[in-house]
Order: sequence, then structure tokens, then C-alpha cells
Amino acid sequence: MTKRTTGGAKPLIILTIADHEKLSVLANAAANTLPAVAAELADELDRAHVLTKGRHPIDTVCMGSEVEFRDEMTDRVQTVTLVYPNEADISQGRISVLTPIGTALVGLSVGKSIDWITRAGELKRLTVLQVRESTVTESQSA
Repeated sequence: MTKRTTGGAKPLIILTIADHEKLSVLANAAANTLPAVAAELADELDRAHVLTKGRHPIDTVCMGSEVEFRDEMTDRVQTVTLVYPNEADISQGRISVLTPIGTALVGLSVGKSIDWITRAGELKRLTVLQVRESTVTESQSA
């Protein structure tokens, strides 16, 4: 599940300190059950720019964010909400951060693109178009 951008460089990702702490615990807990995704999430956490307490990134995918993105291979635009595994419900457009696409999205800012590999081994590229704070009870399109 290697993520890269054109030229091999990964885009800057930004996380709140609270998200970074919770996601670190989650990555450690998932290391035995989902080793590939947990390792990818841990790699992202290691390279993330972590904001000080009380700061929140603008136009950046945080946990609970509603994200509109474009699949650059198909031009399909999707809207999902990034959630923790226990809140995931694909029928409601709530995707877990412990999925390849969830890990790809976390910390990305509007306008940033990233390559990611699906569980089936297919290379994909997505671009974040819009980020909104969300209430995960709303019905989302997937």
C-alpha cells in the first residue's frame, strides 16, 4: 500500500495532536489483525506535521471530516466521511481510517493528490476537492 505522488514524493499531511495520538494507538492495536494497513498508517503518522494542542488544520482531512475527492483514473467524484473502524458503514459513506483509501485520505489538504493501492493491488490516484466538518449521522454518498 505504498502511497506516492508524481516523482515519488508524498504530499505533506497535517494532523491535530488528538488525531495523531488516537491514530497511533489504533495503528498499534491493528498491527496483528491488519498488518499492512496498520504499517501504512504508522508510516503516515511518522511523517505527519502535528499541530499543537488547540490548533485545527484548515481544508485538511481530519477524523470525522466529510471529504469530496476525485478518482484520477476514472474522474469519478465521491464524498465520504473518514471515521474510526467502529463507526464505519460504507452504505452511509463512512469509511474507516483502517482501509487503504482511509489511510490515503487522512491528513491531506484540498488540492493535494496521492497514489494508493487497493486491497486488490490496483494502483489508484485521488485528489481532495473539498473538506467539511461532518456529523457522521448524516447520510453520505459513497
